[in-house]
Amino acid sequence: MRFRHPDGSTVHLAYCTNVHPAETVDGILAQLRDHCEPVRRRLGRDRLGIGLWLAADAARTLDSDPSALRTLRAELDRRGLEVVTLNGFPYEGFGAEEVKYRVYKPDWADPERLEHTTALARVLAGLLPDDVTEGSISTLPLAWRTAYDPGRAEKALRTLAERLDALEELTGRSIRVGLEPEPGCAVETTHDALAPLAAIAHDRIGICVDTCHLATSFEDPHTAVDALTAAGVPVVKSQLSAALHAEHPHLPEVRTALAAFDEPRFLHQTRTATAAGLRGTDDLGEALGGDTLPDASPWRAHFHVPLHAAPAAPLTSTLPVLEAVLTRLIGGPHPLTRHLEVETYTWQALPPELRPRGRIQLADGIAAELTLARDLLTGLGLRELP
Repeated sequence: MRFRHPDGSTVHLAYCTNVHPAETVDGILAQLRDHCEPVRRRLGRDRLGIGLWLAADAARTLDSDPSALRTLRAELDRRGLEVVTLNGFPYEGFGAEEVKYRVYKPDWADPERLEHTTALARVLAGLLPDDVTEGSISTLPLAWRTAYDPGRAEKALRTLAERLDALEELTGRSIRVGLEPEPGCAVETTHDALAPLAAIAHDRIGICVDTCHLATSFEDPHTAVDALTAAGVPVVKSQLSAALHAEHPHLPEVRTALAAFDEPRFLHQTRTATAAGLRGTDDLGEALGGDTLPDASPWRAHFHVPLHAAPAAPLTSTLPVLEAVLTRLIGGPHPLTRHLEVETYTWQALPPELRPRGRIQLADGIAAELTLARDLLTGLGLRELP
C-alpha cells in the first residue's frame, strides 16, 4: 500500500510474511497464492506491499539463480504484490516448533550473517518495483547479549555498507539496512543503538524501530525519536507492532491471563520499569514462575498481539505507543522513514481461543491490521494511492 505524504514523498506500508514462514522458493510462491493475494483482495486494492522474509536457503537460491528471481518477480506482479522491504532478522527455521534463542543466530560476528544479508540486498534490488529505487532490510541488533566479538560485528557492518554502495553503482537501487533493537539483545533499545551506529558511521546502516520492542523496554517514543534525530541516525524502516501490557501484574487474575500467552515457540521477554531502572526476564514463564520480576509496576511482554484486537481485560496492548511513534516518524513536515511494516508473526502462538481457524480467518485478521494502520496514516494527513 502506498501513501502520499503532504511533502509529496511516497510512504510504503506492507505486512511481514514471517507470519506464514516458508523456507524454499516454492514455499514462497505458494505463500503469495495462499495468503498474500487473499489479503490484498480483502482490502479491495490493486496493489499490496509485503515485507518478505526469506530464509537462508531461499535467499541463496534467489541470489544465485536469475531464473528463480525472475519467476518470483513475475509472480509478485501477477498477484498484485510488491516488495520494497525484507525482514532479514530470522535466518532460518522461523516456523519450527521451538524458535526461542535460535532466532539470534548467526549473529553479526559470524561471517554467515554478512553473506546472508548481502544476498538479501542483491535479491531485493531485483525485486523492487520499476518505479522504486530504495529498499530496506531489518536485521539482528548485533547479537543476543551473551558473549560475541563486537569488533568483528562492526567490521562486518562496515563491509556490508561498502557492498551496498557497490550495489547501487551497479543497479541504481539504494538498499539500506536497519538494526532492530530487541529486549535481551546487545542492542536492546534505540539508545543502545546510538554508539554502535556512530562507530559504523555510514548512512547505509541505520535503525529499524519496532514499536513492540520499544514499548516492551518502556522507552518513551518522543525521547527515542528525538535522540535518533539528534544523532543523525537514519530510520531505515519501522515495524508496526504492539506488545502485551499488564497494568497490575501482582493480581492473581492478571497472572492467570498472562499465563495463557506463555507458549513454547517464541521468546517473550518481559520487562518492568522500577525506580532503580528496567528489570526483566528472558521469557514470560520465567516472570510468572516466582519472584524474579518485581510486580508493583506494570509488566510488558514481547508478544506481538494483533493491532486491531487488544487482549481482553485485565490485559491490554501497547497500541498507544505505536500511535505515538508513528506520529513522530510520519506526522511531521517530512517523514523520518518511508517504509512501514505490520509485523504480527504470533497469530498461531496466541491462546487457542484467539487463534485464527484456517487461512480465511488469518487473512481477515491481517487485513484488519492493515486497515487500522491505513487509518492511522490517513489520520496524519497522508493520502492513500491506488
